[in-house]
Amino acid sequence: MTKEIERKFLVVGEKWKNKASGSFCRQGYLSTVKERTVRVRVIDDMGYLTIKGVSVGARRTEFEYEIPVKDAKVLLDKICKRPIIEKTRYKIEYKGFNWEIDVFNGDNKGLVVAEVELENENQHVELPDWIGEEVTADPKYYNANLINNPFKNW
Repeated sequence: MTKEIERKFLVVGEKWKNKASGSFCRQGYLSTVKERTVRVRVIDDMGYLTIKGVSVGARRTEFEYEIPVKDAKVLLDKICKRPIIEKTRYKIEYKGFNWEIDVFNGDNKGLVVAEVELENENQHVELPDWIGEEVTADPKYYNANLINNPFKNW
């Protein structure tokens, strides 16, 4: 079992793009109830199954397992809730922290969100100049909620 501690922010502008490399990601949800989310992901040629518990501030319990990519694709295509989340995930190292920037496609096109994982909730992180409003506590930005209320409907 691991604990995930992350903060989430909106991204301002495109200055970050020249420092990033990206991977295409498709993800879907088998469960999106408050007590747990069960997610299936395909990133490039890898498949993953992730189970997350209830968020408490910026922290929650998380289990993630690699699964055969063929199985992940079948789950996405046949079983997961709709719509499937499609995004390109970019990774950037900034002042000792690894940032992930998600540029959404499909029903969530236009949404760009950055996440940074922390060792503890009180850890100080210097924010890059392309970071905007913090949305860590706003559930409408949770990927699991973007299938029920996609960005195109906001």
